[in-house]
Amino acid sequence: MLANNEINTVTEERDTDLYNDVLHPEIIAKTAGAMPEENKIYDLSDFFRVFGDSTRIKLLLCLDCSEMCVCDLANALGMTKSAVSHQLKILRQNALVSIRKSGKNVFYALADDHVRDIIEKALEHINER
Repeated sequence: MLANNEINTVTEERDTDLYNDVLHPEIIAKTAGAMPEENKIYDLSDFFRVFGDSTRIKLLLCLDCSEMCVCDLANALGMTKSAVSHQLKILRQNALVSIRKSGKNVFYALADDHVRDIIEKALEHINER
């Protein structure tokens, strides 16, 4: 069994070995400088996780066509109003959809053109395969 100081020496040697294999330190430095803060990376991961559900994608695609109420979305997708409302809540919490109230009716729409751009770019990417 290795003593603590021996473990540290082995770890330091391994770390040094990693840098000995570096062929392009300027590229590594540029990449490291362009990397967002760790909390932003986690936020980005959470953001894309929202897109990982096919029901939410369907809702976003519907809303890309037109502003709609829960009843219309439920009918368009063959879902219950409760299920649609649950997914819309997640989309709202992540600032992907916005609401507009008109009397007793609540209409949902894509929050902004950024959401539309993300959907369109993703579809463009999928269609290029």
